Amino acid sequence: MLGGIFDTHCHYDSREFDADRYELLDELMSEGSAVCGLLHAATDEASIRFGTETAERYERFYTAVGFHPECLDALPGDPEAVLEDALTRSDKIAAIGEVGLDYHYDGFDRAKQITLLNMQIDLAKRHGLPLIFHCRDATEDFLAVMREQRPQGVVHCFTGSPETASELLSLGLYLGFGGVLTFKNSKKVKRSFEAVPLDRFLFETDCPYMAPEPYRGTRCDSRMIAETAKVGAQIKNIPAQELIDTAAENTYRLFNKIRKEQQ
Repeated sequence: MLGGIFDTHCHYDSREFDADRYELLDELMSEGSAVCGLLHAATDEASIRFGTETAERYERFYTAVGFHPECLDALPGDPEAVLEDALTRSDKIAAIGEVGLDYHYDGFDRAKQITLLNMQIDLAKRHGLPLIFHCRDATEDFLAVMREQRPQGVVHCFTGSPETASELLSLGLYLGFGGVLTFKNSKKVKRSFEAVPLDRFLFETDCPYMAPEPYRGTRCDSRMIAETAKVGAQIKNIPAQELIDTAAENTYRLFNKIRKEQQ
């Protein structure tokens, strides 16, 4: 059985987990679990609270704090103050995120998204934290911000081209890969994964979403990274366990507040 899985992007506060959230987390965080660690990606104020509170409950559960671009219309009056306050209350905040740009739906103010993103990057720099980035249908503007700001972090759920991957890597960023890598129609993502150096990728689920094959269409959880790793191992031509271990080492390197000895 594959083990040592570190899920660098999960949403266990999602309503899909309402029926058995803590039973599942108890299992995932138990001794002998295939999962060695979780990193919650916050999206709004309630999600920030969930992450910091749950990180106190489980030793190997860490959190990021941030405001997702789709939450633009539900921001608190002073989002920067909310993040600063969270950072004073928890020592298990490993990143600022999930932050970024999302132009997929009409009606979101793109200029405000960019302003919010830049604020959170500046905050991360002040606190010496990496960021977890979201980018959907906004590659040009996202790359412009990355070129100007040169932040540290990971572009999660990367589904872009090898060319985009190459530029992001040249800017010092990591790329996160999840269940999409296993989909039959994900040829572009497979090419990008093939091109990513072994020291610059992370594994994630984005659970409860994006379950890999053969679980596609069901609720995802962190154990399913094993299926993503099997496909990734075929692409990289190395054992799946070695790939999982490499992803975990990359996680500890990027998110230096996550302590390896706790696995």
